[in-house]
Amino acid sequence: MSSDLFMVAFGYHGGSFHGSQIQNDVRTVQGELIHALRRLKWWSEGCLEISSRTDAGVNVRMNLATIKLPDGMGSNVEVSMLTKALNDHTPVELAVWGGCHVPEGTSPRLAISRTYLYRTEIMQFWPSEVDVDLFAEACSIIVGEHNFTNLCRLDSDRNPIRTIDSCIPWLNSNGEVVGFSVTALSFLWNQVRRIASSFEGVVVGRITIDELRRALEEPNTKVDFGRAPSEGLILWSISHPNFPMKDSGLPSADVLIRPPEGSRQRIRWRSLAKFEASYLLEREWLKLLN
Repeated sequence: MSSDLFMVAFGYHGGSFHGSQIQNDVRTVQGELIHALRRLKWWSEGCLEISSRTDAGVNVRMNLATIKLPDGMGSNVEVSMLTKALNDHTPVELAVWGGCHVPEGTSPRLAISRTYLYRTEIMQFWPSEVDVDLFAEACSIIVGEHNFTNLCRLDSDRNPIRTIDSCIPWLNSNGEVVGFSVTALSFLWNQVRRIASSFEGVVVGRITIDELRRALEEPNTKVDFGRAPSEGLILWSISHPNFPMKDSGLPSADVLIRPPEGSRQRIRWRSLAKFEASYLLEREWLKLLN
């Protein structure tokens, strides 16, 4: 007998929502999914669980959620029917693009890893020319187990120790730095955005490689390297033992326009960069839906 529990993969344009978690009187991803389930008469308290929380402005190619349908309905609902019904009842800025039946008790939060992309070019002081070797060294410093107290916004009840599985430069075909990808089992609040800001500090000479290293090795010595803007961040993929999916790798950066010189032109370009992030998401969702 089929389980009544489904796992779905979905993404969304971060600028269209006030984050993923439900809040009163504002549009959120969880809120829109709940509205859809209510309209479909599939809603019951506790039937929806989302894998990863994201802040307002953060784009998401792939998040995961479990949805428990009313008892006995799972055997009558195909995955394609489920995804189509959800897409028919959610805003166009949210795309449900995959799903599968999963055993009862499966939690979407128990992922193997999560991968984020950050487009460093959108940061205010990012230079037009970057020492790729220096940037790669900065990426390598955060790999492994570290105390990230100085590179996150730490909730009082959270353990600041995290293990970064990989952090690699995101380059275009000319070998120019566009950003980076970072993979771990889990992340702390604002962790990737603060890592991005520290990388900017390294490449412009505001901080040294040794200062970045000490921020991890000496967490009781408080430092603040800043926090990068949310619009540069994309939750790119989640690996989960109950959700079969091949890793598509990093998207090509060659479709992205390089930032121009000059502050006035750069303001216009940052507006364009938001559209480019949306283009990356829509292109990926079309491929995944097909």
